[in-house]
Amino acid sequence: MEGLIEVLAVLLSALSAVTALVGAWAWWQVRSVRSFWVLVRASQTAAISLAVGGGVAAVLGERPGDGLFWVYALVPIGVNVVAEQLRILSAQSVLDARGIESAQALGGRSAAEQQSVVVAILRRETGVMTLSAGVVCFLALRALGTAAGF
Repeated sequence: MEGLIEVLAVLLSALSAVTALVGAWAWWQVRSVRSFWVLVRASQTAAISLAVGGGVAAVLGERPGDGLFWVYALVPIGVNVVAEQLRILSAQSVLDARGIESAQALGGRSAAEQQSVVVAILRRETGVMTLSAGVVCFLALRALGTAAGF
């Protein structure tokens, strides 16, 4: 089972690293990149897979040599949940910063201003998810380092 846990940790680390790199590029270029969002969801799925894989191994009686493995295997899920919440709040924070009461109030603004707000929201969302992918990459590498013994 140790091999499977290590594969899942490497997969999560690699997916998160690629996600962070693509996201950083998209953020820097101020572009919306569809593949970035696909990578975000794949990385989140890999984080769940690592936690479930560790749980299945534990149910089968296998334990990691280092108890910190559980922190490094479970915290990425928490990081992703918090990042999603911050991503959801991105739109309102951009609207608040521009003195716009709601999305409906934005509809009365010029097309150029509407486009500017949409770009700012997407850029903020990309930044939040990029940073979370970087954190998850680090945590997955730590999980890999503490998975011995499974």
